[in-house]
Amino acid sequence: MMVHLYWLNLCRNWRRYLLLMVFLFVAIYPLVDIVLAAFKTEAGLARGPFALPAEWHFDNFTRLWKGGAFADYFRNSVVIIIPVVLGSVILSVLSGYAFGRFHFWGSRVLSYMFLLGIMMPYQAMVIPLYYNLRAMGLIDTYGALILPLIGLSVPFGTLWMWGFFREVPQELIDASVIDGCTTWSALWHVLLPLAGPAMLALAALLFVWNWNEFLLALVLLPTNFTLPVGLAMFQGRYLAEVPVLGAGATVTMVPSLIVYIILQRHFIRGITGGAIQR
Repeated sequence: MMVHLYWLNLCRNWRRYLLLMVFLFVAIYPLVDIVLAAFKTEAGLARGPFALPAEWHFDNFTRLWKGGAFADYFRNSVVIIIPVVLGSVILSVLSGYAFGRFHFWGSRVLSYMFLLGIMMPYQAMVIPLYYNLRAMGLIDTYGALILPLIGLSVPFGTLWMWGFFREVPQELIDASVIDGCTTWSALWHVLLPLAGPAMLALAALLFVWNWNEFLLALVLLPTNFTLPVGLAMFQGRYLAEVPVLGAGATVTMVPSLIVYIILQRHFIRGITGGAIQR
């Protein structure tokens, strides 16, 4: 019966599914092409983009890791992304909780400032940011990129968590207060367990956005390259060697795919988690 209903629904909506398949193909075509090219030789590229390699070559990754200093680039990206994601999520939870559950003097002005932080393109702040960080002696250090990325992530994260905490029923907070919870303990013991999917979804978004950051990493870390910047520099050296470039692009995008695959269920729950009815 369930199989019959499935095929009936498929027949009724075949145009919609066909359109989705077209968009899916357009989305995954470059990814599949890049990954397959990473395991081919120059001669194997002539077989076509979706043709499987006649023989799977891992030499491209070996050359990439040893000759291209990608191990250093990968380490720099990991050292930067961990405090950025953790710091941004923690600060976003605290500020979102404050805006979502309390009314205090100046809250409206502060909320507009957070909106301004989202609307203003960060490319306009690169030059003054560079001179300020240079005056503090932070250029070409991990802090030169960690601090700005946290500052750029917190406004969005605050609005994300603000929407979640605002939809939490007031009765739940009142019940926790009756049980003896303070403002902090109510957040820690009552709201944070409920906010888990929203926090994990926020962490996934911030990881993908900041992992692929290019402009700030290029300007603020002139020698300690991250993976996106290292791949761009690597391209100038191996412009004609497409398999090696494919290996570099694969190494760069795989962490984002892994994080999204692991957290995809929490990501969907986090997006719909604000739909709590009062």
